[in-house]
Amino acid sequence: MTRIKDLSRQAAWLMPGLYIKRWLGVLVSGVLLLMVGIALLLNLQPINSTIHLVRHIAPMIPPWVSGSILVFGGIGLLFFGVRKTTGAIFEALGTKTDPNILEALYRRNRLDQGPRVVAIGGGTGLSTLLMGLKQYTNNITAIVTVCDDGGSSGRLREEFGIIPPGDIRNCIAALADEQDLITALFQYRFKQGHGLEGHSFGNLFLSVLCSITGNMVQAVKESSKVLNIRGQVLPASLDNLVLVAEMQDGTIVRGESHITEAQSSIRRLTCEPASPQPVPEVLEALQKAELVILGPGSLYTSVLPNLLIPEVAQALDKAHAVKVYVCNVMTQPGETDAFSVGDHLQVLADHCPGKKLIDAVLVNNWIPERLVELYATYGSVPVLIDRDRIHEMDIAIIERVLVDEGDTSIRHNPKRLSRSIIQWFKKEYRRKFRSGQFDNTGLMALNADASEKDLLQI
Repeated sequence: MTRIKDLSRQAAWLMPGLYIKRWLGVLVSGVLLLMVGIALLLNLQPINSTIHLVRHIAPMIPPWVSGSILVFGGIGLLFFGVRKTTGAIFEALGTKTDPNILEALYRRNRLDQGPRVVAIGGGTGLSTLLMGLKQYTNNITAIVTVCDDGGSSGRLREEFGIIPPGDIRNCIAALADEQDLITALFQYRFKQGHGLEGHSFGNLFLSVLCSITGNMVQAVKESSKVLNIRGQVLPASLDNLVLVAEMQDGTIVRGESHITEAQSSIRRLTCEPASPQPVPEVLEALQKAELVILGPGSLYTSVLPNLLIPEVAQALDKAHAVKVYVCNVMTQPGETDAFSVGDHLQVLADHCPGKKLIDAVLVNNWIPERLVELYATYGSVPVLIDRDRIHEMDIAIIERVLVDEGDTSIRHNPKRLSRSIIQWFKKEYRRKFRSGQFDNTGLMALNADASEKDLLQI
């Protein structure tokens, strides 16, 4: 059984899409040409000699015997060469098995051809989405809000004058190639130590890199290399943004953490400075995007702050991508009390008037009753799907079960969330492809039936 599994593992290297066979063919052809060339230089006449030898031997052996010997001999040598080559690679890399190598090759040659996706948001919602999306494409750009002023991020922001690293750190960890030791280290939070308690290692790491490289964008790029992430993470702006909320009673509240603590309905959200400058790569990513996803996450403190940057909202409006908003499953006390799906969409429209930001909204349509009752005790209820109102806004509705059934809390399931978005995107992508707005590279990659798990189960 072990020998069969070993053979299967070696055969996986010859799967379509890994671009191994073509280079083996080039290698074999090169060796043959080299041998023939040397023989000719030495005047050994290899071709004539070989033909003469074959003419004498061929009549002595039946064709089916000689053909079988050559075929099986060639196959044996090919697999022996593959085995020795991969063994040498593993030994050089200090690894005993090959799944990581196969996964890396698969991602490079399949997921690198996946759709260009831009995800906009912040908080835990965006990182949850990214964990699922990275199974479909490597061409992901996460645009992260930079308005956090609480916890470890707030302390570092105040002490070092940098943009808050917390949400950025979570997104980098979510896109990491493996949830291994280095990712756990990046997410580690100190539980004691004067000046360290409450800080995460990743926040401190990004802060130090920011000081060394000069800005957070470069710091993120360097840390992304360390974790070998799939895609890129970008802060929406490098400006020191402060959220300002005008409440329904007319009071003004400054600072993200104070807004969520105000426990009052928000009339309008602005920021200081009023016209922050976006990171140039953000605008470039939106221009090239095939799919843009807003949310999930806190409407006023995670999603909307990115759209308060005028150039970002304008770029999203002009983007040829298909655009989907992932609505929260439950209302958020102090921020979206009693909100329906239509209320979420209306807030986005009111803050970006005249702009087409959303083509469809993805909503959860089932929650275990026991969890509904549990959340009700905290003043949180399911977000109502007001279908007629949404249709009047000319926005499509995608209804799916997006939550984990067995959890004690209501959270988006990364796999269900990303799968639902990609399934909808494939249909919309075909429609836009027919209209000439996209090429078919991303669609071809999405239509590939193989997955990393399938690849390793050969």
